[in-house]
Amino acid sequence: MTTVLVTGAAGRVGRFLRASLPELGWQLRCTDVAAADGVQAADVTSARALDEVVPGADAIVHLAAQPVEAPWTVIREANLEGCYQVFEAARRHGVRRVVYASSNHAVGLTPNEPDLPAGTPPRPDTLYGVSKVFGEALGRYYAERYGIRVACLRIGTCAETPPNVRALATWLSPGDCARLVDACLRSSDLDYAIVWGVSANTRRTWSLAEANRLGFVPQDDAEEFAGALADATPKPSDDLVGGEFSSADYGIDEVTARW
Repeated sequence: MTTVLVTGAAGRVGRFLRASLPELGWQLRCTDVAAADGVQAADVTSARALDEVVPGADAIVHLAAQPVEAPWTVIREANLEGCYQVFEAARRHGVRRVVYASSNHAVGLTPNEPDLPAGTPPRPDTLYGVSKVFGEALGRYYAERYGIRVACLRIGTCAETPPNVRALATWLSPGDCARLVDACLRSSDLDYAIVWGVSANTRRTWSLAEANRLGFVPQDDAEEFAGALADATPKPSDDLVGGEFSSADYGIDEVTARW
């Protein structure tokens, strides 16, 4: 059975994958910065820690990161240094495939439009988004220089159910999240790819063509939850890919003041 190392496995997306990927035939080795039930401690910013958990893995699903906007020092350590150390550990130990959790915020200042390609050029909306662009570029470097197969997932709103009206377009269901990662782990066509992490939502504006090419067939649609939303009023920021992260409230000074 193929062994997949999952970093950041105690986080929300990690919990979804821990519940579903074994049923799809993957043997998981789960890590996070702190130990939890079924998850061993490993700091991805530490090469020594990674040297203890990476050997023997056939692939890495790299989720570990500061998950939302934060001051630069926090973003830099978790999302840049951690990402570099994971890719470097993959190279050092002969891991041939990495699935990297990027984000829609890598292109968050891009206007939404029908069938927006997954490879849309970077327009990050936050320092968090900048860090995800860095990870995508790093993945391309390791793909082209060292032949590691790399899939970068520009994830939308990955949650049990859509939390707001924007998510009726951007939702990635837990089941589709697992199906997307499974496709990226299996695809023989993968060399380097950027794909949207989004379900087959009726209101979706992001193209699934690139993910479909890797074998991803989403099964869920956020529209079934539309009637249950307490507030169905769109925000002006919903016109941009990054939604609220594209608003003035997420500037450097504003985030630092809240932190």
